[in-house]
Amino acid sequence: MAVFAQSEPCWVDVQLSDLEAGKRFYGGLFGWTFHAGDGMPFADAYSDGELVAALAAKRDGRMPTTWGVYFSTEDIRATVALVRRAGGQVITDPVRAGAAGVTAQAADPGGAVFGLWQTGERAGFEKRNAPGSFCWTEVHTRAPERVDAFYEEVLHFRGTDIRIPDATGAREPFRMWSPAGTEPGEDTAVGGRAVIAGTRPEMLPSHFLTYFAVADCDRAAETAVRLGGRVTDPPETTPYGRIAGLQDDQGAAFAVLQPAEPTP
Repeated sequence: MAVFAQSEPCWVDVQLSDLEAGKRFYGGLFGWTFHAGDGMPFADAYSDGELVAALAAKRDGRMPTTWGVYFSTEDIRATVALVRRAGGQVITDPVRAGAAGVTAQAADPGGAVFGLWQTGERAGFEKRNAPGSFCWTEVHTRAPERVDAFYEEVLHFRGTDIRIPDATGAREPFRMWSPAGTEPGEDTAVGGRAVIAGTRPEMLPSHFLTYFAVADCDRAAETAVRLGGRVTDPPETTPYGRIAGLQDDQGAAFAVLQPAEPTP
């Protein structure tokens, strides 16, 4: 069973109106195969036989169609208490997911929703940082100072501030997160914080963006469109690889990353 450090991203799932359509889309895009829950409206997704994510049918049509990320915690009740103390909102108090583990949902002071996971029989991903699996997450917010302080207190992240060139060449502020007990920097980063730029629609809420690794970013974008999805941010080359923002055929947003070739 995979082992995840405290506060490390350990799981992602997507809430969809049409579960079968979701299987067709992500199966066609990433080559995922699926195993349905026994009598339950969800399906575990596998890449090369290894667990990578889950697709779930929305219990309420008013729920957003979105990818969610979960952070590992050794004591979920203590982490939930920190969420409240740091000015966040607890959306779902800790609840046991059978023998798999214990889960909760929360929102940071900017309104971005995330999950917490305390391991039982399931730790999380069995595959990550390889084509067809999770490789990165970042929160996009309009309240960076409040959000930075929140994640430092709740998940004990230590930040490294950098500036990443955007499509126009301007350098946007970005903070990388490293878990407590590590030396902050790119080598230890497990996620990050981006600032929602003024060029984005005012109605765009704070949110987490999930990245999946792919072997060919441009081909993945073309395939997503062919499967009924759309490209929200065209493929571009960054210092960390080639990335694109996508939506599936039901509107759930995510990104793909073709990692940069390692420097000799």
